[in-house]
Amino acid sequence: MTDRAEVEDLLRRLHGARVAGDLAGMLATFSDDVRFRIAGASDGKPISITATGVKQVRAWLTVMVKSFWLTDYDLTSTIVEGSKAAALWRVTTHSRITGLEVSTELVDLIEVRDGKMTSYTEFFTPSSSGPRKAP
Repeated sequence: MTDRAEVEDLLRRLHGARVAGDLAGMLATFSDDVRFRIAGASDGKPISITATGVKQVRAWLTVMVKSFWLTDYDLTSTIVEGSKAAALWRVTTHSRITGLEVSTELVDLIEVRDGKMTSYTEFFTPSSSGPRKAP
């Protein structure tokens, strides 16, 4: 049985590691056989990432950490039902490649077993203000 506090703590650890760019910290929240998916749109173009297993997830997260950093983290709401949860959160996403920053809204859907995420799906969209050049 997974309790609410455990699931919420796992989400906070994942988000904290994401904002810190801590690859090891992010990976520590996933089970070895995790099903991982990120879907959204950036600059009007769809983006979809799918990985199975922590080895494939490591490759994608390495690219993400090298390409982006996050600031202005705000966990808006969390719903937990048993071993499943949904989280709505917001960040400012900064591109290390283009120099643009985008206010971003994200929804995470997770499933937890034995204190690790066995399924992670993230949906993201830029806010209506669109990208802007960092000062």
